[in-house]
Amino acid sequence: MPTGFFLLERSACPETIYLYTQKFMAKKLFVGGLPYSTTENELTDLFAQAGAVDSAVIIKDKMTGESKGFGFIEMNDEDAEKAISTLDGTDFGGRKLTVNEARPREERRPGGDRRY
Repeated sequence: MPTGFFLLERSACPETIYLYTQKFMAKKLFVGGLPYSTTENELTDLFAQAGAVDSAVIIKDKMTGESKGFGFIEMNDEDAEKAISTLDGTDFGGRKLTVNEARPREERRPGGDRRY
């Protein structure tokens, strides 16, 4: 998938713009309930059943480097909807998966949530 921004001709018709966004826009999915031993390759293979996976990331603890049991997948809109409907609530490695569209990250204060 290309990165960065691409400009369309000013005279591009709505159908061209729609096809462009369908081809290059990805939807980010939250995947929770992952077994802590899951690798990014295993996660990619699991979601490849629903369609082409653009990226897969497992979130790890900064101190220990161990998985936190959740991650994110990027897929095109159509494949993402298919992944949500087929994989949400399924068993993977003995754990029940939660798959839904990722929400935007909330802004946090610098220095964390330390309150004294």
